[in-house]
Amino acid sequence: MTLRDLAENLPCRLLGEGSSLVTTVSSLQSASTESLVFVDDPKHLDAALASSAAAVIAGEFAAKASAHKPLLIASQPRLAFARAAKLLRSSTGDHSGIHPSAIVPPSAQMGTKVAVGARVVLGGHIKIGDHTMIGAGSVIGDGVEIGADCRIDANVTIYAGVVLGNRVVVQSGAVLGSDGFGYVRDEQSGHYEQFPQVGRLVIEDDVEIGANSTVDRGALDETRIRRGTKIDNLVHVGHNVQIGQDVVIAAQTGLSGSAVVEDNVIIGGQVGIADHVRIEEGAILGAQSGIPTKKVIRGKGVVFWGTPARPIREYLKELAFLSRSAKEK
Repeated sequence: MTLRDLAENLPCRLLGEGSSLVTTVSSLQSASTESLVFVDDPKHLDAALASSAAAVIAGEFAAKASAHKPLLIASQPRLAFARAAKLLRSSTGDHSGIHPSAIVPPSAQMGTKVAVGARVVLGGHIKIGDHTMIGAGSVIGDGVEIGADCRIDANVTIYAGVVLGNRVVVQSGAVLGSDGFGYVRDEQSGHYEQFPQVGRLVIEDDVEIGANSTVDRGALDETRIRRGTKIDNLVHVGHNVQIGQDVVIAAQTGLSGSAVVEDNVIIGGQVGIADHVRIEEGAILGAQSGIPTKKVIRGKGVVFWGTPARPIREYLKELAFLSRSAKEK
């Protein structure tokens, strides 16, 4: 894209020549004459201007700098850089088309410029929106609905009846809509039998699911992940879980059945959340925290840590007390 077009789409204020072309984003160290870099700290501005980059995204602090290369001035340079990367990726040409080895039934409803990779298997009566890409080896079950501008990477499995909104990203190896871990014990024999897992999974717009993550369908109702939530690799979301908007969940976290996570929660790596837990809006769970069954975590902006999780100040006081006690002995 030209810098002028990029500035209009971000939007940013362009200082300097706008006809130059940029094709990619990069770090300062690996910048080329067609790449875009960013700085969000004034102390790195000179290094950015001295790099080989075609242009620099920077904050207002750079507006009066003496620069020999174009500047894109943004209130949030890091955010503008991320959006620029997405714009450049989407402008790299038309990759639509169905690979000859893909299995696409006549009942499939396909939008415009859909890309279906090698060895993809599509079930009956599915719907795929415009500009969506399905990676090689993926299996999409009957009745699945996938919105527009989605990216389903290689070897993803989406079970029957799952609904994905627009601009959803699912990375390789993820499994969506599998049966939940719900069993009933026969008190006479001691054997376990599966409780019905016949609900559905709904993933709303702008959600991202990391590689090798799994999200179960509801048992009788639904599992739902709401708009803008970002899930890291190797995360498990159990049946009937409800996740709010703009939640961030780091790797190796597990959410048991019927847990509720409200909007804007941040969950660190390796957090264990038991069944019927409620994490209220804006709470922050530190890495390796443990939340017992039916516990309610409440405190917008408060960091919780430990097992069972409690506010970090309380947790650190307990650690200090234990440390003093050990020394006294």
